[in-house]
Amino acid sequence: MLTSLQNTLVKQIRKLHSAKERHSQQLFLLEGTHLIEEACAVNYPIVTLCCTPQWQANHLQFWEDAVSRCQRAEIVSEDVLAALATTVQPDGVVAIVERNLQKTEVPFTDLVLALETIQDPGNLGTMIRTAAASGISGLCVSKNSVDLDNPKVLRASAGQWFRVPMSVSEDLKVTTEQAKQAGMQVIATLPSADITYWEVDWKKPSFILLGNEGAGLSKELAAMADLQVKIPLTPGVESLNVAITAALMLFEAQRQKVRG
Repeated sequence: MLTSLQNTLVKQIRKLHSAKERHSQQLFLLEGTHLIEEACAVNYPIVTLCCTPQWQANHLQFWEDAVSRCQRAEIVSEDVLAALATTVQPDGVVAIVERNLQKTEVPFTDLVLALETIQDPGNLGTMIRTAAASGISGLCVSKNSVDLDNPKVLRASAGQWFRVPMSVSEDLKVTTEQAKQAGMQVIATLPSADITYWEVDWKKPSFILLGNEGAGLSKELAAMADLQVKIPLTPGVESLNVAITAALMLFEAQRQKVRG
């Protein structure tokens, strides 16, 4: 059992709390039973699994299954587990997994959510959860957004992180043009737009552009849209949270498809 915070593996995992180290090591951290269960359910590659003796005793079947999928498994003390996790009250298990988001390709079909400079991990995680719930084709973020594998993003996704094809766009303008070339209609949400989001024919393959929480969508990307739409708001209300905006449009698209 690992009990020292000076252990090499413990030091390596603790470094993954920082974005710089996640990028450098090309690894990231999964915390908690639910997230690791979801990773195993889709055969996401696990590098290392660490748990406390108590967690192992309470999850023997899952432990055996997870160990068969990973390269290394270690029992660690409660103090070590607390140091490995970013949460205040970890539930007894963490895992290291591979970063492969740069290799993922989001298909330009059906419905794709494209996010520019999203900074709040809670917003991004919520949008991933909503994307999974509404069954879209995929989600891409600009490279200057919060990391898709930020621990808070993972937690906010409520385990749905593994259910949505996701990628990081090096240049969202190029990605948007590729979506156009693939036959998708590009839709931007702007408060000054003339049509509402429910007037869109969402049965067409659609590429939805959403912008930064404070600044909104850049003028360059907004100009590339085939349609600019608005969400009508009560006078005096300036805007909606970006995750709410995404949810409204994704589920309007679902509603139209169900109705035919």
